[in-house]
This record gives sequence, C-alpha cells and structure tokens, in this order.
Amino acid sequence: MFTNNFDPVAFNLFIFEIRWYSLSYIFGIIFGWFYCKRYLIKDKIISSLFDDLITYLIIGIILGGRLGYVLFYNLKHYSQNFIEIFFIWEGGMSFHGGLIGIFIATYFFSKKNGINKYIFLDLISVSAPIGLFFGRIANFINGELIGKATNGNWGIVYPEIDGIPRHPSQLYECFLEGIVLFIILNLIFFKKYKVGTVSFAFLFFYGIFRFISEIFREPDIQLGYIFGSFSMGMLLSLLMVFLSIILYYRINEA
Repeated sequence: MFTNNFDPVAFNLFIFEIRWYSLSYIFGIIFGWFYCKRYLIKDKIISSLFDDLITYLIIGIILGGRLGYVLFYNLKHYSQNFIEIFFIWEGGMSFHGGLIGIFIATYFFSKKNGINKYIFLDLISVSAPIGLFFGRIANFINGELIGKATNGNWGIVYPEIDGIPRHPSQLYECFLEGIVLFIILNLIFFKKYKVGTVSFAFLFFYGIFRFISEIFREPDIQLGYIFGSFSMGMLLSLLMVFLSIILYYRINEA
C-alpha cells in the first residue's frame, strides 16, 4: 500500500513557492508547442501564426479554466464570495472550462488571420494529451481529485484526507487521457488525417476516457452526484461525446 506524502511545492524561489501544479501547466504548454513545431507543422505560415496563437491559448486556458470551475463546480460559493474568483493561486480550475476558453481563443485568432480554425484546433488536440499527462501527475502529487475506496493492493492512502486506501484515479486519467489519447490522436493525424477529424476524435475519446475515470473518482464534495450516480465531470464528458458526433457529421458533409 502506497502512502501519498508528496509535497505540492516543488521548490522555493526567494519568497515564492513554485508548485508542481504550476509547473505542469508550464511544461505542458512548452512541450506541446515544441511537439507541434518540430513534428506536426510543415507550413511556414501556420508555424509562424502558431507562435502567436500560444498567447491566446494561455489566456483562454486560465480564464476558461477558472470561470468553468466557478460556473460548473462552485457557483454558490463564488456568488457569495465574488472577490475569491480572482484567487487563482488557491486552486480551482476546470478542464472543460479551459477547453471552452481554448476554442473561443482559437476561433477569434483564426478569424483574425483568415485561417480555418480546425487547422489550429487539430494541432492543439494532438498535443493536448502532453499537458493532460503532466496535469494529472500534478493532481496526484497534490493529493486532489481523489479516487473512491478500494480493497486492491494498488490503493493509495492520502494521510491528509483519511487512512482509507483509494483508487489512484489521477493516474488512471494520466494513462487514459495522457498516453492512450496521445497515441490514438497521433495515429489519426499521421495516417488518416482530414482537417477537423482530430478535433472530433479528441472530443470523443477524451469524453469516453474521462467518463470511465470518473467512475473510480469521488465526486466534488461541494456538488456530490448531480443525477443518480452521475457526477458533474461525467455529464460534461457525455456532452463532449455528443458534440463530437455532431462535429463528425459536419466534417463528413463538407
């Protein structure tokens, strides 16, 4: 049985604490950018524009992720403590909100530059599992998004929460959303690519993998289950799958 005693602070820089979660965002963006530039983008114009897009994406991730958490997961609290919405350092980011932020940022950037938005969205989709991998590792180190109780030998004990062995749900997500999703999307990109297909595949497979992972994960304490045994993460992931099917038919009709 493994006990999670990791320190969420990676190191101290003068008076600042540099946390693993912050580093996961930094590493995810840098490595994702490098992967796209080195292996995916062949057109010089797209390559140049992609550099400019990164700034838009960072803003979209932060604003979308934070507002998504506020609206989807803790609206009651933040409606009564509005100023705390800006306290990002206290935690509280939503992947689904960040995804919406990325789409909006990419849409306006693409429209501004007269480029098909799916060209950039496909590139983001192929490289996104890199950031997801680092993000889930950071979740595990932080001892957050914990799994349900298990009798399996692979159970993880979080001493700051309780002494109950739990599913390492963060590592399940790390494997499915990071490694498996990366392989699937790259196979599509390099073998059966058509503009928009990778964006569809990302929504579909991420939604499926996140739904599976949520089965082993405790629901957010402030929300519990929204409908029966369905958590907010499950419902949002099912919505992703539904939207991916619509996108698939739109792409194939084009």
